[in-house]
Amino acid sequence: MQMRAAILNEFNTPFSIETVDIAPPQAGEVRVKVAAAGICHSDWHVVEGLSYFPLPIICGHEGAGVVESVGAGVSSLQPGDHVTLSFRANCGKCYYCQRDKPNLCEVYTPVLRSGLMADGSSRIHRDGEPVHIMTGLGCFAEYVVIPENAAVPIRKDVPLNVAALVGCAVSTGVGAAMYTADVRPGESVAVYGAGGVGLNIVMGAVLCGADPVIAIDTNSSKMEIAREFGASHTLYSDDSTVEKIQALTGGRGADHVFESVGLEALQETAFDATRPGGTLTLVGLTPVGSGTNLPGAIITRTEKVIRGSFYGSVLPQRDFPVFIDLYRSGKLRLDELVSGTYTLEQINEAYAKMLTGEVARGVIEF
Repeated sequence: MQMRAAILNEFNTPFSIETVDIAPPQAGEVRVKVAAAGICHSDWHVVEGLSYFPLPIICGHEGAGVVESVGAGVSSLQPGDHVTLSFRANCGKCYYCQRDKPNLCEVYTPVLRSGLMADGSSRIHRDGEPVHIMTGLGCFAEYVVIPENAAVPIRKDVPLNVAALVGCAVSTGVGAAMYTADVRPGESVAVYGAGGVGLNIVMGAVLCGADPVIAIDTNSSKMEIAREFGASHTLYSDDSTVEKIQALTGGRGADHVFESVGLEALQETAFDATRPGGTLTLVGLTPVGSGTNLPGAIITRTEKVIRGSFYGSVLPQRDFPVFIDLYRSGKLRLDELVSGTYTLEQINEAYAKMLTGEVARGVIEF
């Protein structure tokens, strides 16, 4: 079957809209007709060559759609099911999966980096040559063929452009606050970055009962947006930000500080904003091979904790439906998070607007 897809053929070049062939699902796989795909900065790291995947590649790791067909042995899904896509397929049996850490699955991690399926082949071809997919999905395309557990069934009364966000921004942000950092009621939270992931960290902190919840960004237009999503205070990021955070937290610094942008210098600043004994959670992805300077002597003397958070430490099969229910009950403001919609042909325009900070979260709608 043929379909349209946005293909990255060379680093630092625009996406190219092309027609490719996609195969039927094999055993244990499903083919999903993509309804919506989110515009996320992690895909831009691939464009810049900072998060290496082999080329040519179809990016897109945040999506939702409708199951079109299933392969042999698939039991949890059937054609017509609405699904949110998970970019962390997992084996369910390895050391990490057995310890509720499927985001660290030691079987699928190398597979997802390869841009291919678990058997080493591709389900997508162009002129007979294989095309790679990002993180096992590649949802900047009309269809995807993915492992069964990478498609999580959801209720059908939720717009699929909203459901797509659950696959990355919501899980990464809300999960970082709820699961990775385990924010408790009354604890103070500071979030560096008020983009799609940062706003979800704010919402997650509010759900956990944090107070105050401080959002920090260099884009002054995001201050009001962050307050709409639950931030009790907003700060413009400059040389005085750490002192202002300390002033709002009894002079100590925040109990929890989250860095959602993925900048080494900002991670260092976020460390300074963390109180002694507090926790700095690094959520944003810095370029592969980069390094962050964190002072070991101060870490030792202040007992500050630095944690990484990958995919919000979520269990997709458990948590995606929970996040959807929180949205339906009005506790997650996901309609407002979708601040720009585009066709597949407008993908380069969508990324240009993301880079200028004009949108909270852009979504391609098919």
